[in-house]
Amino acid sequence: MLHCKQQASHLKIPACVRRAPQHVFRAPLATVRGSHKFDVEDIEHDRSTNDFILSILRSNPSIRDTKSYLASFGPRQVSPAIPKTAPPPGPTQHPVVQPNLGVEEVPQVDVQAAAVTTSPIISSILEPVYRRTALVKIQGPFTDIQLESIATGMVYLEKLGLVSVIVVDHDDWIKGEIGERARVTEEVMRVTAALERQGSKARPLLEPIVRLGPWETDVNEDTDVDIPEAHIQPRDLQPIRSALRAGEIPVLTPTAMDSFLRCMRIEANDVIAALVRGMVKFEGQKDLFTDTSSSEVDLTPLRLMIINREGGIPSYARSGHPHLLINLDAEYHYIRDTFHEPWQGSHPSALKNIALARTCLSYMPPTSSAVVVSHRSPKSLIANLITNKPIVSSSLPHALLQGNRKLNTHTPTLIRRGLPIRVAKTIAELDRPKLKMLLEQSFGRILNEDAFYERLEKHLDFVIVAGDYVGAAVVTTEYSGNTPISYLDKFAVLPSHQGDGTVDFLWVALHDESYGLGLPSSVNPHGGKEGRGHGQDLVWRSRTDNPVNKWYFERSSGHLRLGKWVLFWCDAEDRLKVEAERRAAAVAGTGRRRESPSYIEPAEQDRLGHWADAVASIPSSWI
Repeated sequence: MLHCKQQASHLKIPACVRRAPQHVFRAPLATVRGSHKFDVEDIEHDRSTNDFILSILRSNPSIRDTKSYLASFGPRQVSPAIPKTAPPPGPTQHPVVQPNLGVEEVPQVDVQAAAVTTSPIISSILEPVYRRTALVKIQGPFTDIQLESIATGMVYLEKLGLVSVIVVDHDDWIKGEIGERARVTEEVMRVTAALERQGSKARPLLEPIVRLGPWETDVNEDTDVDIPEAHIQPRDLQPIRSALRAGEIPVLTPTAMDSFLRCMRIEANDVIAALVRGMVKFEGQKDLFTDTSSSEVDLTPLRLMIINREGGIPSYARSGHPHLLINLDAEYHYIRDTFHEPWQGSHPSALKNIALARTCLSYMPPTSSAVVVSHRSPKSLIANLITNKPIVSSSLPHALLQGNRKLNTHTPTLIRRGLPIRVAKTIAELDRPKLKMLLEQSFGRILNEDAFYERLEKHLDFVIVAGDYVGAAVVTTEYSGNTPISYLDKFAVLPSHQGDGTVDFLWVALHDESYGLGLPSSVNPHGGKEGRGHGQDLVWRSRTDNPVNKWYFERSSGHLRLGKWVLFWCDAEDRLKVEAERRAAAVAGTGRRRESPSYIEPAEQDRLGHWADAVASIPSSWI
């Protein structure tokens, strides 16, 4: 913490933070440096600015994260004029071009971490050119102090270019009760006042924006995604556009207008889902020559944020602590089926919130995400915006996750639309052309197809496929003498899908099918072993000069240098658990102090030699 503060004190504060544009903030932020008069207001503003920058530093964005952020908020190249006869573009999407990724090349994580704290990088993050929107549900009840904390998070996001469109909700409201509308109005005004006190401008929108009932086309829509019970027309967005153009955060009531033009309170989730669908649809249909000046905000939602008192979605695999990252396409139904009864009391809105995220993300661009976060963690929204990642990677070893002090009952849950995950056990189940294309694009090399599949015929254990071959993990069974070895032969993700969560989704599935077998967290419906069996030590290799080895170091149990290669492995986690329990029982029986594990356990004798022999004999798959 001290290190961060020392770095922040030497940063050159960008002009956009010292002097905020009048159309964005109510009062410009100023530092006390160079000022002749030090009053309380200046000191508070300076403290707020430093706190804001420290929040960015704590998010620890990599160079890749910064580039991804700038793809949405930074300056862009001016494209040639498009003829009026051209078809209108769809919702704005900004694919992130990443380095190649393969078994020797996994996504780079903070390779130049020191560069993150330099002035140019921070300046680029703090000086957004384009403004985007986030749909935010503030799910009370909250005290005034809690609302102040939430408002601080909203103002920080606004400084980074993400403007919130807020819908107020309250768990204690009873539909149809006397004085209902007055209570809704009072809560909207409380949120508005909290935002104003934090230096932002807010506009309460007390009249309904959405209309009751689904779209006519929804009746025949074939989907298992929940259909919103409300909809909007293009002109209904005018109050929101007006507020955003004036630099104000719109704060909406959870109400709708019925066919008789009466105001009806409805579920806040239906209001948000209707807004998301309408904002995506009608923003994509804007005229190509519509004003795109700095006063115009792109209405296509970049994030869905649900701020509540209970925190993230509880996980069956983490003893009720929240999920870190959810792949909706692969996990949604299983999460609902494994939702424990006690959580209905501790997290009463969790299932509704994950259903809301599923509905909204089905309309939002593929790069979008949703986050469910407690009011205790508003500053974590900054990390989510810049990195679009969970607070801690879900693909880290479970031992590291369980001992991480960042993880508690209020840890945020990041939700992505995700991809289906399936496990193929034979070569006949594979689409060879698609797998070949994936491997060659990921590694940037030409696959020796005949030799590769000839080896798989003899050694294949399983292949995990993400989506339509946007990612794959190929695991084989090798031998050193009569000793079988589980070997990660290929791990690849298309460059266009690096940074969208696919890498973590694929590695978690790899964990479940190999070294994580035998633990409750591995019982996932991917069509593989589904948690049945015993974990196998997983081994793989990487070149010593691979700049992304740090990613491997963080996920492996150990490594060994073998000339031009580095041998990595992950220990079978069920064996580690049994060994830990045996040690604990031995200590309890003797009354002695707990001993540290040996450098090499009895079960590990000679295994490194077997692994090194097997890895050294594996031929190249490339021409």
